[in-house]
Amino acid sequence: MTVLLGLRRAIVPLYRVHSFSMSTLTDAQRQNLLQPLLSAGWSKTDGRDAIKKVFQFKDFNEAFGFMTRVALKADKMDHHPEWFNVYNRVEVTLSTHDCQGLSTRDIDLAQFCDQSAKPFSH
Repeated sequence: MTVLLGLRRAIVPLYRVHSFSMSTLTDAQRQNLLQPLLSAGWSKTDGRDAIKKVFQFKDFNEAFGFMTRVALKADKMDHHPEWFNVYNRVEVTLSTHDCQGLSTRDIDLAQFCDQSAKPFSH
């Protein structure tokens, strides 16, 4: 029991540092990092600080392959998208819950989504 309490004391401060170190994009970052994504088909989400994009594929297999690649990357980043899939269509919404808005994690994952969808562009 003592070991568990000591481990908990060591982990809790690390979690707190991690969750509070993430911040929303600055105005300059929004101009430099977000603007190219908006030009590439991403759009701002009404009512919240988030971006979204709809990806269209040939069939369900391509859509599922895309989702699998993004899921593996997102898990490594510890940053998980909100998404919706029906057959060949995948709608991705990105926002960082730790800071209640867009962060550099969202930019990185959006860029990865775009790169992952490129082989399937028709």
